[in-house]
This record gives sequence, structure tokens and C-alpha cells, in this order.
Amino acid sequence: MTADTYDYVVMGGGSAGAVLAARLSEDPGTSVLLLEAGPAPEIDPVTIPAGFVGLVKTKWDWGYSTTEQKQLHGRRAAWPRMKSLGGCSAMNAMIYIRGNAVDYDAWRDQFGATGWGYDDVLPYFRKAEANTRLAGPFHGTDGPLVVEDRRYTHELTTAWVESAVAAGFKRNDDFNGAEQEGAGAYQVTCKDGRRWSTYDAYLKPALDRPNLTITTGALATRVEIEGSGGSQRATGLSFRQGGREHTVHARREVLVCGGAIGSPQLLMLSGVGPAAHLAEHGITAKVELAGVGEGMQDHPYTPMVWHTRGTTDLAELNTLGNFARWKARGRGPLTSNVAETGAFWRTRDGLPAPDLQAHVLPTGLYGDGMVEPTSRMVTVLSTLVGTTSRGHVRLRSADPSWHPEIEAAYFDDQTDLDAMVAGCRRIVEVAQQGPMGELLDRPFILSETPSDEDLVEHVRLWTQTTFHPTSTCAMGSGDDAVVDPELRVRGVDGLRVVDASVMPAVPRGNTNAPTIMVAEKAADLIRSAR
Repeated sequence: MTADTYDYVVMGGGSAGAVLAARLSEDPGTSVLLLEAGPAPEIDPVTIPAGFVGLVKTKWDWGYSTTEQKQLHGRRAAWPRMKSLGGCSAMNAMIYIRGNAVDYDAWRDQFGATGWGYDDVLPYFRKAEANTRLAGPFHGTDGPLVVEDRRYTHELTTAWVESAVAAGFKRNDDFNGAEQEGAGAYQVTCKDGRRWSTYDAYLKPALDRPNLTITTGALATRVEIEGSGGSQRATGLSFRQGGREHTVHARREVLVCGGAIGSPQLLMLSGVGPAAHLAEHGITAKVELAGVGEGMQDHPYTPMVWHTRGTTDLAELNTLGNFARWKARGRGPLTSNVAETGAFWRTRDGLPAPDLQAHVLPTGLYGDGMVEPTSRMVTVLSTLVGTTSRGHVRLRSADPSWHPEIEAAYFDDQTDLDAMVAGCRRIVEVAQQGPMGELLDRPFILSETPSDEDLVEHVRLWTQTTFHPTSTCAMGSGDDAVVDPELRVRGVDGLRVVDASVMPAVPRGNTNAPTIMVAEKAADLIRSAR
């Protein structure tokens, strides 16, 4: 490390931190340090779109798991999170979904997140995006984040869309446009058939900037906070690297970008959080904020799996020949993002927006995604995106290397369970008609004609995470808000949180694009505060 003082110290080089560090360092007169616990993700399993499942439960994965979930027969759900520059944008299914306009208007109107309504955030979605097919008024074409139509689509996922349309779904070729509802193919954050993470889109072009320093292998241990009473300020950050403790200082701000798990954990380790809980671990509360770690939301999914006939399985197409095809031209089955097509719909009347999303995969996916397929299958994930239940993230130790307690609270609200069962029922209906019905042999882990009781039991046995945790450092204007609408931590000057944890409620859909949007908007907020 060439210095120990910078204008900005950014903790976490994931989907948000990479964007923030790149944008702030565009000013050559501003020095930025980016600290990341993992390495750069420059390996084929990251770059190959279909290869991301192979990263789970490896050295690239933080390896989190939830508490025993009482609504899931006491099961613990695995929560994969990528440990590298680019974060989960280097491990996800690359689906480019922004959520629904009503989500952002609710952030503003229900939670007091002034300046975060849909009309406020749309310009930042457009600023980030370089869409190769779609353009204004909803899409950007010259941003860093390339969004393209997938270069390979399996016949099974196309058949599901056709069956969904036959079952009454509207066809939708742009889930991020004027309307979210309907069935269609997902666009992906790929460039020329290769994953395009925030590391690729934002950090790589900035690596030669003399005012940007990137330090990897650095585990943040605490934010350094000076002062007392009503006058406290974040002055730096301590971290472990190579078995030693280091401290760096920030002239202007410390920016915490550790995600919905890492950010509340670091705040609590630094003495910012619920005082009674911190005292349990011998930590004195410098700033008591009861909302730190609370209000966590995630999108659970339940896999609906069938054996197929007269077609292939994506797993069997993972061959040396197809690898060579991808390596040479960015073409072939390995350019699949696995969850290729899907839909959004409402399970009951009166909802302001869809509460269910489907992801269709031309292979078997169940058991935390760690079960190797032994026969040809297709999976449709019933994904609850209108989530009501809320959990928490809390410390299990004052040692930063310990994983925190993650309470997902899946289906603690009966409304969520009812919606998931209705979603599974609708997926069964779609699968039984049209071209999809001709390609299905028999159900796997479910009966041919399941009752509602069968579906409830199926949900409890097989539900897992869609990898979309949010809301553990929620922004707003109420007493329970952790950060204000400019993402400043209440009670501490010079400290902001910038990542999915600040979302007051989880958006309806995949959360990577919204996280990038948060960071794009945050960069402008920070620059305007100078």
C-alpha cells in the first residue's frame, strides 16, 4: 500500500463498491481506496455464463447459511455470496431485471426515501446500461453495463414461454419497459456471450488510474469512529490482510459496501447498532441504531422439476467441444445463463404489481443447487417477489471472521406461503399444456396432480434462496431508518452505506441491476456533498 490516507475509503468491491470506486475516481483530483476481501474474478467459471453454479461452496463463496427455518421443517438454507471484485455480479445468473415502478414509489411514499421514486431512479438505470437491442425512454445504450439478448436458448425454456402464453399470460419482450407482467426471455448482463460483471464494466477500465488503489485479500474489521455524544465522525477503516491488522484513514468519507450481510455486520462490529445486542458480544454502542441488521428481506423460490423426453439437458451440453466453441467465439450452450426465460404475474386481485416470478431452467436444480443431474430434467422456479416476511442479521461473535446469524424468516407471514403455493399451482397448470406438455415425461419430487396440501409440503421441503437479500441498513426518514435518503448513517458524519442493504423493501425481481443503480445515484450524492 502506497499511502494510508485517502479522500474516500470504500469497503467492499462487489456490485455496488466496484461502481462507486470507479465513478468517484473519475475525478483525477480525488483519491480512492477500494478494499475487497476476495481476489479479482479472472477465471473461466466466472466468465462462462453457464458456469456460475460451479462457484457455489468453493473458495469463491462466503458460504453463509441461515438459521433453522421454522416454516421449512427446521432446514438451514445455504446463502451463496461471491467473495471477489465484482461481488455477486460475478456469480449470479446475470438476469437484468430492475423491479417494478411501484417498488420505488413505495420507497419514497411509505418509507420516506425522498428522491428514490421511480422517476428519480430511472435516469440512473439508463446511465448504467448499454442495451444492445432496446433503447429509450426506458433503456440506456452507452453505459458501462452491457445488457444483451442471450446467445443461446434451449428449446425447453422457449416451449415454457409458448405454453404460458397459451395459458393466458401476455407475451413480454421487455420486463423493464412499460409493463412488467407477462412471459418472455430474460436479457442478461453479458458482452459477446461472456459475463459482464461490475468488475468488467466499471473497475477494469479504471485500473490504470493513479488515484485509484485496489487492495484485495482485505477483511474489514471495523470503521474507525472518533468523537462522542452528538459529534461523531468516521475517520477510517481497519482491516486484516496477510495475518496483520492495518488502518487507513479517510479525509472525506468511509463508504460501506458490504451487502445485506456484510454491511450490518461491520456497523455492529464498529459500535453502530442495537446497544443491548452489541453488549452481548462485549461491544460498546457508540451510536445506538436499533434498525441495523433488522428488516431483512429475500426472495425465496420453490423448484418445480420434471423429467423430460425427446430433448436434451443443459448439463449434458457441458462438453469440451462446447467449451472450445465458447472460448473461440462466445457461442453455444455455455452462453446460457441457465435461468433463460420466465414470467411475472399476480396471484390474487388487488395487488399493485406482480408478486410471483418464474425462472425456467433446462436442467434439474434442487437441493441448494448442489445435486448433480443424473437424468434429463427441466426446472421452473416459483419465486416470491412480493415478499412480506422480514428477518434479520445479527452478530454471533465480535470476531469479524465469524459469520453472522442470518434469520431469513421465510413464510413467517402466511400471505407469503399462500402466494408461493398459488405460484406453484399456476406453474403446474402451464406445464400441462401447449408445447411444454409434449416435452415433459413425469414430475420429479412431486405428484402428477398435487393437492394444495401436497404443494404446501413441497414448499416446506424444497424452498431455498434466490440470492436477493436486502434491507438490513434501510434508508428512510423514520426512527427505524439506518441511513437517510442520501445514504448517510444516522449519528455518524462521514459514513455512508451503499449497497442492497439500504433498500427499504426488496424490489420485485432480480436485485443486481437495482444495486448498481443505488451505487450510480450514490456517486452523484457524494460528489454533490463536496
